[in-house]
Amino acid sequence: MNTTTNTTTRAQTASNTDLLTIALVAFMGLGLVFITGFAHVPVLHDSAHDVRHSIGFACH
Repeated sequence: MNTTTNTTTRAQTASNTDLLTIALVAFMGLGLVFITGFAHVPVLHDSAHDVRHSIGFACH
């Protein structure tokens, strides 16, 4: 019975870690998009604009 408890606890811990990792990566990705998209510094905005064009993402 102890083995079942340990396995369940490990599965829950792995699931919580996976959710935390996904949330952190999503937050960082959205932050990057908003920082480069709404940047007031022309160089930063132009760099992001050029990257969008180079990957085929329509921005106009």
